[in-house]
Amino acid sequence: MSNLILYELPGCPFCAKVTSKLDELGLDYESRNVPSSRSERTEVQEVSGQAGVPVLIDEDNGVDGMPESDDIVAHLEQHYA
Repeated sequence: MSNLILYELPGCPFCAKVTSKLDELGLDYESRNVPSSRSERTEVQEVSGQAGVPVLIDEDNGVDGMPESDDIVAHLEQHYA
């Protein structure tokens, strides 16, 4: 099991930005698709305190619910590039 978990929504351009960076860096990650209805995104809300995606969990670096694609990409570049 990967220590990187990405909550994402198919077709989300912000999620695609993060998955592209994960793929570019050759990182294994667990993808967790969330419901399209924000009101049904209880799991991602519990993890990050909000319903938006993408959200990253990086257990190796103490990240337990990072939102915002730009922040996630910067984090991945800093720790894995």
